[in-house]
Amino acid sequence: MCGIAGAVSFIEDMREDMKIYENMQRAMLRRGPDQRGIILTREAAMIHTRLAVIDINGGRQPMTFTDGDRTYTIVYNGELYNTAEIRRELEDDFEFATSSDTEVVLKSYVKWGADCVDKFNGIFAFAVYDEYSRRLFLARDRIGVKPLFFYRAKDRLIFGSEIPVLLEHPMIPHEIDEISAAELILTAPGRTPGCGVIKGIEEVKPGWCGFYSQDGLKLREYWRLKACELDETFEQTTEHVRELLIDSIRRQLVSDVPVCTFLSGGLDSSLISSVAASEMKKNGKILDTFSVDYLDNDKYFRKSHFQPDSDPEYIRCMAEYLGTNHHWTIVDTSQLVPALYEAVEARGLPGMADVDASLLIFCREIKKYGTVALSGECADELFGGYPWFRDKDIRMTDGFPWAQSTSYRKRFLNSYYAGKINAEEYIHDAYRATADYAMKLPGDSALEYRMREMTQLNFTWFMQTLLDRKDRMSMYSGLEVRVPFCDYRIAEYMYNVKWEYKDYMGREKGLLREAMKDWLPEKVLMRKKSPYPKTHNPDFLEAVTAELRNILDNDSAVLAQLVSISQLEKLVRHEDDVQWYGQLMKLPQTIAFFIQLYHWLKKYKIKAV
Repeated sequence: MCGIAGAVSFIEDMREDMKIYENMQRAMLRRGPDQRGIILTREAAMIHTRLAVIDINGGRQPMTFTDGDRTYTIVYNGELYNTAEIRRELEDDFEFATSSDTEVVLKSYVKWGADCVDKFNGIFAFAVYDEYSRRLFLARDRIGVKPLFFYRAKDRLIFGSEIPVLLEHPMIPHEIDEISAAELILTAPGRTPGCGVIKGIEEVKPGWCGFYSQDGLKLREYWRLKACELDETFEQTTEHVRELLIDSIRRQLVSDVPVCTFLSGGLDSSLISSVAASEMKKNGKILDTFSVDYLDNDKYFRKSHFQPDSDPEYIRCMAEYLGTNHHWTIVDTSQLVPALYEAVEARGLPGMADVDASLLIFCREIKKYGTVALSGECADELFGGYPWFRDKDIRMTDGFPWAQSTSYRKRFLNSYYAGKINAEEYIHDAYRATADYAMKLPGDSALEYRMREMTQLNFTWFMQTLLDRKDRMSMYSGLEVRVPFCDYRIAEYMYNVKWEYKDYMGREKGLLREAMKDWLPEKVLMRKKSPYPKTHNPDFLEAVTAELRNILDNDSAVLAQLVSISQLEKLVRHEDDVQWYGQLMKLPQTIAFFIQLYHWLKKYKIKAV
């Protein structure tokens, strides 16, 4: 995994701006601490920082290939899981100098052009500059695991893996407008697809690619979730799911550096760990597994509908069942507030408060042992694991089921933005656009029709928020995290599996449990879903309240350009306790979010316009 950036102009000589490109490169060194490179031509700057995983010596970037009178240069962030198959297709046309997937991606582009993306199974964001045709090709993986932002200036296109990388370029203003305000207050930590929040910054959407040339930027969608008839029995479906998941996990274990897994004791990470441990045992190796918890969480934990039990008991069960080398990271409350600030710099935006901060601390500890980890994100979105899939009232209610808080959120807009933004309309339009985009079949029942909408909503919004979090927190720590459930073949297949099968035995992810029942002990197999752990220690609420109070007393003008200070005063008095973003963000996390927003505005010198 890596960091990529660059710029293309057909008017200015790009070789004159080396200092700018070095600053952009420096801003993404954490994504790629092992190697770095810059290639400049008159029209293009291609910038790279590398986290070496495959072919450590041969995979250096930017990578250039000359074919006749044409020269191509690539910067690539990602991992292909079908490298060997594609390479075999290319060997009649090209010789290979390395075993890296970067060379396979580059030569795939040379042979197939933009259609190369249809060949790839992996997570990626990359750019290829073709000097002969004078155009830049940009592409992002189908699911959107790897990020790719860009800015269209008057005479050039500037791109990069992260927002802070783009902000190093002097042509990009550090400004927010009413769209930014709506994103920060009404949708955050989610983002409208394609929106980079800062004025003028955009993101290549998942499953999109395109060219920048003298005719401008033209992007197209090359992949989406498609509805089709699926005529399989339940037994055939379980077999299909089992084959797809095991194949995905096996493919993602390929690495020239040690691989470990996250282990929460829940269904998804336990399944991945089980298959990974089995594969490693074949080679005489023992899997390393990693878990996170909070100091004194056992003392303060209280059962709820969303979190019926805590993780440690199930983690110990799985570690013993698999015989792994297990490692614990225990986060102290005193670590969380400082980490809130660092998590903003990692995400490039205010985010999920302590949920981000604790993952950042966790990834930093894992990095001490290895460079590649597998994690269980995206199973809930594809297999229908969240409570709102199964609660009949919630799933039929208009709006994002994890963020039914618009009337509360809009109170925090200052008077200027409150007068310019219709909050309910903004959120409803975003919701409706995504729900309407979901592909359906004429023969779908009312239930199947709605479940396709629910899958698309979760896939486009909630899952992307979690993938943003996982990518930024892990890459900031120089750790590559792979997500086997994000294999596009699983996503395509599950979009067309009927809800009756997914809800087998009336259990969340019932199909997944049945398909993989031979891989887990009964206790873990039947465990009710429990979300990523957050601190229950009241010291955290006390600490973030004091932190935000200090900001309001000493530097409230930074937040006042966007936020109502009187509402923040109510917040620090704990007058309301409304869920900001589902059960993951309640009062302590809402306070922490505004601390993060303050730091983001100040750190990056953001101004409201």
